Amino acid sequence: MLHIGGARAALFNFLFARHHGGQYLLRIEDTDRERSTAANSQAILDGLAWLDLSPDEPPVFQSTRQARHTEVALQMLEAGRAYRCWLSTDELKAMREQAQAAGQPFRVRSPWRDRDPAEAPPGVAPVIRLKAPRDGETLVDDMVQGEVRVANAEIDDLIILRSDGTPTYLHAVVVDDHDMGITHVIRGDDHLTNSFRQIQIYLANGWALPRFAHLPLIHGPDGAKLSKRHGAQGVMEFRDLGFLPEALCNYLLRLGWGHGDAEIISRAEAIALFDLDGVGRAASRMDYAKLTHLNGVWLRQADDDRLTREVMRLLSLRPGVTADATAAARIRQLMPGLKERAKTMVELADSAEFLARTVPLSFDTKAQALLTPDNRRMLSAVASDLGATDFSPTAIDAALRAFAEAHGRKLGQVAQPLRAALTGSATSPGIDATLAALGRDEALARIAAAAA
Repeated sequence: MLHIGGARAALFNFLFARHHGGQYLLRIEDTDRERSTAANSQAILDGLAWLDLSPDEPPVFQSTRQARHTEVALQMLEAGRAYRCWLSTDELKAMREQAQAAGQPFRVRSPWRDRDPAEAPPGVAPVIRLKAPRDGETLVDDMVQGEVRVANAEIDDLIILRSDGTPTYLHAVVVDDHDMGITHVIRGDDHLTNSFRQIQIYLANGWALPRFAHLPLIHGPDGAKLSKRHGAQGVMEFRDLGFLPEALCNYLLRLGWGHGDAEIISRAEAIALFDLDGVGRAASRMDYAKLTHLNGVWLRQADDDRLTREVMRLLSLRPGVTADATAAARIRQLMPGLKERAKTMVELADSAEFLARTVPLSFDTKAQALLTPDNRRMLSAVASDLGATDFSPTAIDAALRAFAEAHGRKLGQVAQPLRAALTGSATSPGIDATLAALGRDEALARIAAAAA
């Protein structure tokens, strides 16, 4: 799945590229063949498409470039920037245990760095290691974190080509970034330590370094690492919970980046405003309540035709619901009122579901309480008056007011039992609009069924 942290990184890359007139590119790093299935890759692409963050060019699949990764590794070997290493698993284990016993961090110091390959054990395939510098320091001039330095003595000779000939992730990434012309690498700060090692591969090949920007991670509301116990993590989970893509992008934009007190920011505004100097260094916390509030704001601004299509999609997945053209027309007619009360698409679909149901309706507890014997008798009487109108909202409103006055009732005492009969609940848009949307035949059939 496309994790929420990956989605925010994609958004920041997209906005940075658009703001500076560059290209926003995507690479699927699928060298782990067990996890990198076609379905998993498609899930990432689907998540980006839903967020309207599809790349400017078709994605590059890292697994298709193994020959190029090998080519560069062999060039480094020939130039003396890398070496073949025959360290065995047992030797590496002994090194690790020795470092632990001395209370020191484990770093590979291979004797094969300077040893004659002629002494190699027969029949053993070597790995190829980078010949990293041992003196001086490496600097990452990070566009978010600032200058970060590490002594080169802390960097070991990483493997760039495994003994089976496959490239390692750190090597493949550098080769791909160079060949794709990547100028800026914007990613989570859990990759910061990788940058020091990747820089050595750039330098070993005489390649220009990209600019790095490492974004602080997203934590759960309690400050701990974001996990399932906190709630949704994957982009499509948020879709299933009824969030709009523009609301989620707006929320993610403000999660670690700010522009004054601005809260509701459109895509066009975000492109005009966004730059990396507005990104903070501290980890951000997911606030699901704030996201839900923001979603309600965007939902009320959304196009009614679009909302109707999405509600129909959601209703089509529910048993016992007739999600046909008639239901769609009713929902579209009532959408201006329906969306005022909803904060998510799921809530919106819940409130619209009565429009796609057929008699007999089921009634919730509040609706049942409204359908007293006296109110059921009243429904039969009011149905007669309603049936004599042209069933426009104006005529319906006039008929209900006249009925209430003639029977010594307040308008709400007529409207609420009527609402229960029509919807199965105690809430809906205005009763005149609700009756008109259902239409004469359906509305009178529902009233008759409830009265009976």
